[in-house]
Amino acid sequence: MKRNRDVRAVLAEGQRRRFGWRGVAVLLAGLAVAGAGYLVLWPRSVAVSYVTHTVARADVVTTVIATGSVQPTNMVEISSELSGVVDRVLVDDNETVTAGQVLVHLDTSKLTAAVDQAQAAVAAREAAVAEAQAGLDELADTLERTRSLLQSETTTRERLVAAQAAHDRGLATLARARADLELARAELTVAQTNLQRACICSPINGVVLERNVEVGQIVASSFQAPVLFTIAEDLSRMQLEADVDEADIGRVSEGDRASFTVDAFENRVFPATIQELGFMPQTVDGIVTYRAVLSIDNEERLLRPGMTATAEIVTNEVADVLVVPNAALRFVPPAELELPAPSPAEGERTVWVLREAVPVAILVRTGASDDDATEIVAGDLAAGDRVILDIGTE
Repeated sequence: MKRNRDVRAVLAEGQRRRFGWRGVAVLLAGLAVAGAGYLVLWPRSVAVSYVTHTVARADVVTTVIATGSVQPTNMVEISSELSGVVDRVLVDDNETVTAGQVLVHLDTSKLTAAVDQAQAAVAAREAAVAEAQAGLDELADTLERTRSLLQSETTTRERLVAAQAAHDRGLATLARARADLELARAELTVAQTNLQRACICSPINGVVLERNVEVGQIVASSFQAPVLFTIAEDLSRMQLEADVDEADIGRVSEGDRASFTVDAFENRVFPATIQELGFMPQTVDGIVTYRAVLSIDNEERLLRPGMTATAEIVTNEVADVLVVPNAALRFVPPAELELPAPSPAEGERTVWVLREAVPVAILVRTGASDDDATEIVAGDLAAGDRVILDIGTE
């Protein structure tokens, strides 16, 4: 009997254990179903809040971004037309120079000797001309006497012919002597010019940006003569040479105002005006740009040649117009809210406005736009309306 009671106790314990695991499984399944139902119904049960912005009037400024560098309006590189040894250097970097001011003197010993030689050649040619003229005068007299004698029949025609030939040769000799004189004078002019060019002068008023010459340096004249000086004209007026992307060049015009910044003065904005737009494309890494030249007033002398600049070119500007943030034009309410909205026609866009805590779709037509806001030119929208930018939960 005791053995039978033990067997029934073991069987009863097994049934209790099987029932416990089955209950846990049923409980977990119920919780899963309840959780799924909650997740499905949750969006409808949670209150919706909206991020809004009050519509107002403002200015809309459309700009194009371009990068480039600050450069002088006129920059001249000065070389030497002659070969020689540098004798004196009279200016240094950053010095102000005037047109005609002497910058460098070359050694002139050979050039002076060349001038003396050319002057002597001119004197010799002048003497040759005088001699040829005297000889021609003598031959002219002989020719005249021979003609008189032939008329009186005291000489022969052969002598007249010989006198005429001698006179003609005298004319040729005089012409050759005069030509040699003109050649000698031209050579003298070249020698004198070379002597003058041994003094290298500034062609413009400006500032010496860079000096690349020292006393004793040998200067060799060639098609690629070394640059001795780089001079910038009037640094109070400079220009910004900027690259405008091909997608933006159609929106930019000469006379457009602009502003730019440089790294040296991060908190300073400099004004500028587009002076010139180039037609020649420049392609770098597959990107096509066009050169724009912006004029700059640099009276304070803060800007220096070569500074990298980022410019904003104003392409369109409207003042005191009704505007909405660009985010309002991008906002679309979630589909589960099932909010009614009219279908926009061509050229129309939809803006959602919160009226009496209810989102209402408004069809509008837009105008000028910048990075932040867009002009509203038509539609049931007024200053003070609250346009929806985003959606949240409470």
